[in-house]
Amino acid sequence: MSQRPSRREDFEIAIICALPLEYDAVSLLFDEFWDEDGDKFGRAAGDLNHYTTGRIGKHDVVLALLSHKGKANAASAAANMRSSYGALRLVILAGICGGVPRNGEDDVFLGDVVISSSVIQYDFGRHYPDGFIRKNTHEDNLRKHDKNIGSLLSKFSTDIVQDKLHERTAHCLKQLQERAPKHREKYTYPGTDKDKLFESSYRHMHRKQATCICSSCHGRKHPVCDEALTSSCDDLGCDEEYLERSRTNKEQDEAQGPAIYIGAVASGDTVMKSGEDRDKIARKEGVIAFETEGAGAWEDLPCIVVKGICDYADCHKNKLWQNFAAAAAASVSKAILEQYIQTDRNSGRLEKEPPKSHFLVPFGRNRNFVGREAILSSLLEKIRPSADKEDCQRTVIEGLGGVGKTQIALEAVYRLHNEHPDCSIFWVPMVDATGFGNAYLSIGKQLKIEGIDKDNANTMLLVKAALSEESSGSWLLVIDNADDITLLSGDVGLSAHLPFSRNGSILFTTRNHEAAVLLDILAENIFNVMEMGQVEALDLLQKGLNESQTNNMEATEKLLDLLANLPLAIRQASAYMATKRISTIDYLELCQSNSKDMVTLLSKDFEDRHRYKEIQNPVATTWLISFNQILRNDPLAAQYLQFMSILAEKDIPRSLLPKSTKLETVGAIGTLKGYAFITEQEGGGSFDMHRLVRLAMRNWLEKEGELKKSVASAVQRVNEVMPFPEYETRDLWTRCLPHAQAILELPEHLTGTLAEATLYSNVVEGNCLLGKYQTAEKMCRQQLEFIEKLLGKCHPNTLISMYNLGMMLRLSGKYKEAEKVSRHVLERSEKLLGKDHLDTLDCMTGLATTLSKLEQHEEAANMYQHVLGMRQKLLGMDHPETLWSMDEFAIELAHLGKYEESEEIHRRTVQLMEIVHGKDSRYTIWGLKNLALVLRKLGNYEESKDINQQTVTQLENMFGKDHPHTLESMDNFAIALGDLGKYEESEEMHREAFKGMEKVLGRYHPSTLKSMDNLAIALEDLGNYEKSEELHREAIRRKEEAFGKDDPETQRSRDSLASCLRAREIDEM
Repeated sequence: MSQRPSRREDFEIAIICALPLEYDAVSLLFDEFWDEDGDKFGRAAGDLNHYTTGRIGKHDVVLALLSHKGKANAASAAANMRSSYGALRLVILAGICGGVPRNGEDDVFLGDVVISSSVIQYDFGRHYPDGFIRKNTHEDNLRKHDKNIGSLLSKFSTDIVQDKLHERTAHCLKQLQERAPKHREKYTYPGTDKDKLFESSYRHMHRKQATCICSSCHGRKHPVCDEALTSSCDDLGCDEEYLERSRTNKEQDEAQGPAIYIGAVASGDTVMKSGEDRDKIARKEGVIAFETEGAGAWEDLPCIVVKGICDYADCHKNKLWQNFAAAAAASVSKAILEQYIQTDRNSGRLEKEPPKSHFLVPFGRNRNFVGREAILSSLLEKIRPSADKEDCQRTVIEGLGGVGKTQIALEAVYRLHNEHPDCSIFWVPMVDATGFGNAYLSIGKQLKIEGIDKDNANTMLLVKAALSEESSGSWLLVIDNADDITLLSGDVGLSAHLPFSRNGSILFTTRNHEAAVLLDILAENIFNVMEMGQVEALDLLQKGLNESQTNNMEATEKLLDLLANLPLAIRQASAYMATKRISTIDYLELCQSNSKDMVTLLSKDFEDRHRYKEIQNPVATTWLISFNQILRNDPLAAQYLQFMSILAEKDIPRSLLPKSTKLETVGAIGTLKGYAFITEQEGGGSFDMHRLVRLAMRNWLEKEGELKKSVASAVQRVNEVMPFPEYETRDLWTRCLPHAQAILELPEHLTGTLAEATLYSNVVEGNCLLGKYQTAEKMCRQQLEFIEKLLGKCHPNTLISMYNLGMMLRLSGKYKEAEKVSRHVLERSEKLLGKDHLDTLDCMTGLATTLSKLEQHEEAANMYQHVLGMRQKLLGMDHPETLWSMDEFAIELAHLGKYEESEEIHRRTVQLMEIVHGKDSRYTIWGLKNLALVLRKLGNYEESKDINQQTVTQLENMFGKDHPHTLESMDNFAIALGDLGKYEESEEMHREAFKGMEKVLGRYHPSTLKSMDNLAIALEDLGNYEKSEELHREAIRRKEEAFGKDDPETQRSRDSLASCLRAREIDEM
């Protein structure tokens, strides 16, 4: 028995299989397994792969089976494998594929084997109206082989090695067959008479039955029935007169020693089942086989694809050849390993240079740092990577903003660097996701990670994988300002990108104790930093001052006591005294000149439930002094500070600041940055304001009686900069939206002006366009109340606000309340403006849309028809609102079962929308989406699926993946996939859509519950009755709670549950 390797780094060869049958074939050629007595090698943190380890010939090999087919799963598995097995030099993707029948002048047969010289993503490109164009050449898509594999492939091209490869393949195949006595038939050559190649254009469909759609199939674009897709050629009666070639029994013995071809392999997300498309792509790209995993693994691993041909990538596919083809590929893989020269080893281990250490810290050492010795002593013991040899140590410094957490971390970093120069140290700010990502990119460049500079590189995954490798050596990762728990665990989920290595340690700084709990840090590893002691505080103050400025110890001690020994307050006071050349006596007098009431008021605003009760807030006294000094010495800076305190605290655009000359603006911003009241984001286009400074400034304004005036100025300025929200201007208004919303969150300080009403309209519309319907509804209610007070209940603008509320209620899924509001609006509009006024027609459209949601389709259709007629008369046939009315009317016709008429109107509407709005307009896309729904009702599943797939892509590009429009379109696409029998793809997309709706719209929104029903049906289609029943019952529970037990929607879910239970009974009989 060979010597067993001692660690994961001893493995430099891996084999990946996509299917269990491929895995079974490869396993038979292992000469020894290292994990028969249990896995001793483990895997890196976050690696979800499961491995088998052993020996093939003289090589230690790790074998992995993908959880699912496809290049996305292969890419994920490859990245994970790389994180666990960092020394891999050759990875073989072994299995089965579809073959191109000819390679130059040679005929290629079933059972032959293909070795990849390159991999081409043949479905990677752009879809234009006139067809698909693949994106450049394969060199532009996927990297070339590394020199190690390139040299190996060159060797295979020589006659002597090719002959040896064929000889050893035949031997290995025979060995495999002998090792599987219980499954001998599985790996036996099926016979040349079973190797049938039909003409490319000859379809696989029913030839005799006339009762299915196969009878109407007369060309490549015509569909065949679902039964035909899963039936054999014998069952369907495929005529052998259309065979392009056949093989004789005389070739039988020769055929059992498979031929081996080296060439380009086509890899994509779809399984090739079209002879004509196969030939077209093969001619254009020069490929010799088609498969679905190579492109995924190619980028992350030194990989070659070795696949046995089990079919000709046409519609006559069957599974007869799969096991033999898998065995042939496994045999070639073993023959390749016999030719592969492994790297020299030393006592069973790879010889490696010690890893180079790195020091990536954005700040120099703070020479003014004082004190904190007790914390630093304990902290240094904790953050050393060797402190816990069985885990990746996590430590946190927590405390009030301004208490000096970052400076303590910085001092600890420099001390650790001096004591352990072999330990790499990396610094990552977590103020926002962008800064986190940029820091990871810098780490990746420092580590020279392959592929880190590519445009589509997954920076966080690459850096996490690299640092998780033992070969990276010891390291300390500092995560500074980990305050926002939504960044850690919300949509961004940055904590998932933290590496794990027993040679590593992570130090966090945070002002939020919840972050420390969320990060699962032991209580003994949490360092709670309080204010400085008296001696330390005095030392810090004196660092920046002359002795004469602090020689009055009584005044100095009183000042430090007033500043609560808080480092930030001391630094600010010291800087001010140094600049103005005043003493602690003078500074103390300035502090005491303000009333205690003002200090108390500001202190109350600093209360925060996320901080301990003993934490004090007297830093406000220092900030108040600074406010007054800025007001006297730099009025524009004071104006900016007041203005910014009314806005949201993050990402305040420079363009939103009140206008001034460039020189004055630069000076004012410099003043605020000098006091550390604001920080400038990377690029200089926007600023962040410290949250406590913002609260303190608001309190100061209120004390001075200036808050309402500042709010009014902010309203005016935001209205000047922020356009009315439209999709085309979203880059402008989305930056202003959080600030407009922050202003309106101060209702008691609004003065009741039309400018404020305008701001309300912008905020409501902006949230609506972003799919934030609950927020839009909330703001709309506030707007209506505001407008009624300002203009009265009968004013046209009040009517518009009421109309908007009806729309927001409908989008929020509150249909009955929306109907009540919309009917009231329509009645008022008819009285005020007349029945045929365009605004009245808008109100009628809104009510009709709500009625449609309530399934009152007859009344909705009548209203739509009336609106359509009037808009045609008043606006013309080609007006956008007329076209939208046509589309809405067509939808209702479909609801009433008039599918042919609905389809005709939809097609005409889409054509006109393309002319008026353009093909990529959201209106055209919505028109297409509605057309697809009607096509499905008419049984035109293929076209419905194609349109749905197109709209999902367009809406995702336009609005993002989490927008309600995109999620609804995804759900429709999933239904279309289910109609075509693609149940697994359908279930996967239904699940993604449901999770998205639940997150964006809420658990009880009608669209969420409809998506839940659809997912349950998809699970039923897959035969997963238990999960389907569980979801159906949950949908019923939620609908009963939201709509009532007798609601039609609730009854619909009960009917679906009953159908599921009947199907389960039938299936179990």
